[in-house]
Amino acid sequence: MLNIADFMQTDVNGHGVINVLAADKLMNAPRLYATFLLWLLSELFETLPEVGDLDKPKIAFFFDEAHLLFNDAPKALLERIELVVRLVRSKGVGVYFVTQNPLDIPDSVLAQLGNRVQHALRAFTPRDQKAVKSAAQTMRPNPGLDLEAAITELGVGEALVSFLDEKGRPAPTERVFVLPPASRIGPLTPDERRTLIAESLVTGVYEKSVDRESAFEAIKGRTQSRMAEPAQAKEAVQTMSRTVTRDQTPSASSGSDSPAPETTSQGGGFLDSLGNLLGGGARRTRTSAGEQLIKSAASSIGREVGRQVIRGVLGGIFGGGRR
Repeated sequence: MLNIADFMQTDVNGHGVINVLAADKLMNAPRLYATFLLWLLSELFETLPEVGDLDKPKIAFFFDEAHLLFNDAPKALLERIELVVRLVRSKGVGVYFVTQNPLDIPDSVLAQLGNRVQHALRAFTPRDQKAVKSAAQTMRPNPGLDLEAAITELGVGEALVSFLDEKGRPAPTERVFVLPPASRIGPLTPDERRTLIAESLVTGVYEKSVDRESAFEAIKGRTQSRMAEPAQAKEAVQTMSRTVTRDQTPSASSGSDSPAPETTSQGGGFLDSLGNLLGGGARRTRTSAGEQLIKSAASSIGREVGRQVIRGVLGGIFGGGRR
């Protein structure tokens, strides 16, 4: 599990640190990726204090390939993302969605994003033309600039930008050149990656994989054990009832013509034995194994199921005694 504080590091000079989270596998599961995003923003919202409108955010998140967050995402998840994106700004957190087409982001989420940086869009299909028109209409107009035409004319390193001013209002859109970063553009080599990881402040924290038991697995295990208990208890009660009935039936091979034992308390007959078995005998001074089994079975199953099982067993036993 990620520690949010690890994202808000500063170096010895007090400068911020850029953290790159490799989410290659997450991107292959859009719903899981969207759930991770929601968890991450929710953790920030729950952890950070309320700070209002800061001059600069405490932390800024850039979510690349943002369309993967919203592909086939359920409505409830989209509503939750919209809510968190709107509220997390008061905690000093900036959120940027990076995508090639503005239509990839739902309108409810797009409406919460005040800063816009729009690079070139090529209108080769009707959907592309719709995207160009949509992007131009969602940016603040500039009387001296045709936004819809400018979007299709932008070259490499150019963009249309509209940021919020000091009063939180979108500034008029301007066509600008983007100053490239003073660094190499391209992926790191494996050796460079290993060096940066070794020098990181969180080296040794996230290297070990831990497969914790999920909430789903825990609930599934408890459910299966509870479902197995009534079946085991019912089988135990049925086995005990068969044992009692067999003990009270005269043997056919004994050849004795003596009558069956009387069912009175004087002769220690069937009802007396049953009473002793269920704990009703006055002469019993300790709990029998049969009584313990019955009580254990009755307490392990649900009340309704337990009543039905015990009622059926006792009904069968008393019926046989009357016959």
